Amino acid sequence: MKWHERISVRTCVLAGAALITVQSLVLAAMGQPLICACGHVKLWGGVAGGLEISQHLTDWYTYSHIIHGFCFYFILRLIAPRTPIALRLVFALALEVSWEIIENTPFIIDRYRQSALAQGYFGDSVVNSVSDTLAAVGGFLLARLLSAWGVVALTIAFELFAAYMIRDNLTLNIIQLIHPTEAISRWQTGG
Repeated sequence: MKWHERISVRTCVLAGAALITVQSLVLAAMGQPLICACGHVKLWGGVAGGLEISQHLTDWYTYSHIIHGFCFYFILRLIAPRTPIALRLVFALALEVSWEIIENTPFIIDRYRQSALAQGYFGDSVVNSVSDTLAAVGGFLLARLLSAWGVVALTIAFELFAAYMIRDNLTLNIIQLIHPTEAISRWQTGG
């Protein structure tokens, strides 16, 4: 029996809970607020570019985290096809937790601020970050249920919807993070 075949689903659930706990503790130690500075938690904090973006349970960027889960599912299915799905989910969770921590470092926050829509961005609240991680888990599980074409169609729909509603999405976010572009910034601000 291979090592990964001996790992139970219960162990994977405990590992996932431990990863989310570590994420919460690290973000708190980095100085990220537990909840929104407004003093309460909303289900939806959808004012793009507002002070409460990335502070509540969900927002326009939740779609991006669902897409993360889609990507992690397909990458792990490709590179570790014989690994049990519960263990692949733990690996996906570790990737998302790592991103959530990296995303809230001063370096990445400053890179985001170079974008027109994120000039007032100061990072995620712990509640929002954990919710983003759970959205990625949901995306991973959804990718397991849907056909590959269904996931592609949903990804395109999410990206187009977010671009239409707030002039931002995962694709634009990645472009602006790697190489901020004035033309994109102008379009995002309606200029």
